[in-house]
Amino acid sequence: MSVWETVVRSMRAAGLGLCGLMLVGCVSVPYATLPSGPAERPYQPPVAWNGSGGPSMERPATPLQCVPFARNASRIEIYGDAHTWWDQAAGRYPRSSIPAEGSVLVLRGYNTDARGHVAVVTQIVSDREILVDQANWMNGGEITRRVPVLDVSPGNDWSQVRVWWLPTQSLGVRIYQAQGFIHPLPVLLAAS
Repeated sequence: MSVWETVVRSMRAAGLGLCGLMLVGCVSVPYATLPSGPAERPYQPPVAWNGSGGPSMERPATPLQCVPFARNASRIEIYGDAHTWWDQAAGRYPRSSIPAEGSVLVLRGYNTDARGHVAVVTQIVSDREILVDQANWMNGGEITRRVPVLDVSPGNDWSQVRVWWLPTQSLGVRIYQAQGFIHPLPVLLAAS
């Protein structure tokens, strides 16, 4: 094997490894493998769904990660892994526990603090339900749109959420920890 072939193979292996690491940056696992959450009344989807208005999935030609998708859709110019967005937004963008259309919901990691997910709020359905658009929730690089997210936190502060799971067309049983919402209007720093 020539030196050139060795270099090309090494570059391919490094590229595949990097792609694998990027896929780890977004949170999701099949809900069927997870313990169920607290007992509650069954979730009723928004009346607005009436057939075609429900969640949908797109498979782009090039698989996407949640971070570049959220950055593009929200115009929030933050780079790096999803689990770093909340801290990176401090002092740059308004952050709150109140959802708004166009804001980015930031979820914390579930196995380690090095895992996270970001999704863009597209509609406020009620004080405890929003719809989001996101990428790679199911770890296939897909885009999912109009996905319901419910606030299940005891204090109604959006610190704990459940997310719709498209493969089963039902609300997922996993409860995710949310850091809050990053709003797209940059914070203007006063001149010294």
